[in-house]
Amino acid sequence: MELTFFLKGVLVGFAMAVPIGPIGIMCIRKTLTEGRLRGLIIGLGAATADFLYGCVAAFGLTVISGALDSQRVWIRLVGGALLLFLGIRTFRAKPADPKYRIQSSGMLGTYFYIVFLTLTNPLTICAFIAVFAALGLGAGVINVSGSALVLGVFTGSFLWFISLSSVVVLIKAKFDVVGLRWVNRIACILITLSGVVTIASVM
Repeated sequence: MELTFFLKGVLVGFAMAVPIGPIGIMCIRKTLTEGRLRGLIIGLGAATADFLYGCVAAFGLTVISGALDSQRVWIRLVGGALLLFLGIRTFRAKPADPKYRIQSSGMLGTYFYIVFLTLTNPLTICAFIAVFAALGLGAGVINVSGSALVLGVFTGSFLWFISLSSVVVLIKAKFDVVGLRWVNRIACILITLSGVVTIASVM
């Protein structure tokens, strides 16, 4: 029974992570410019946030979900501002030559930044609740089954980012410094637009 819940969680986590949003764009860009490990750290942060929101949806933590819903305007404003800031940083970033070894410092900071940035979209809880309900996994599942479910969500989400970074690594050799500079510019535009849309959604 728990294996069934776990596999359903993997399916949900993978499906929820597939749409390429600002986190996916960051994963692609960082994998290209700073190596696969940095891209995987971004995926790990996103998967952790999905796990936390999955817990709220699966265990029916109404106090937390209610608090997030009541403050969703401010949360989304903060998230939008962070995306705008990230877009500016991306535009100003100078791509490293691929032939040089990328330093692995700052991984922990990147992880917590991505967790926080992903959590600034409280609508994710609504999405999890809707998907769980569609699969017959209502709030209030027993602890063991619920734990298997949310662990599956984490695994599925992280599997998507592993797959995404693996594909990026395969094509990375085709990018020189000029190509990476264009990646930065495109990522800047997409991330900035995401920030604008996020802020506009609460107006």
